[in-house]
Amino acid sequence: MRKLVSVVLLTIAVFTFALGRPALAEGDAANGAKIFSANCTVCHAGGRNLIMAPKTLKKDALEKYGMYSLEAIKTQVTKGKGAMPAFAGRLSAQQIDDVTSYVLTQAEKW
Repeated sequence: MRKLVSVVLLTIAVFTFALGRPALAEGDAANGAKIFSANCTVCHAGGRNLIMAPKTLKKDALEKYGMYSLEAIKTQVTKGKGAMPAFAGRLSAQQIDDVTSYVLTQAEKW
């Protein structure tokens, strides 16, 4: 009986953490907010997208376009795509991690 309870609790824990929110960057979201404000708000103020309106930074849009993950956002910021410029070379790897962390924490709030 104890073994069964342990297995059930372990299963619940695994599903809770594995299927919950995406893993956040090891960045500092507070610093990411400052970097976002200085570099991203021109096009993404309030999580919007002034260039391609449907592709906002809101959770539902990020999920719809396959961007609701640490790696997807980090790649987009680093390499750019379409109208979005690449920030590699303009921002350090840590700054990109910070911005990624900020975007993921804000996605549900925007």
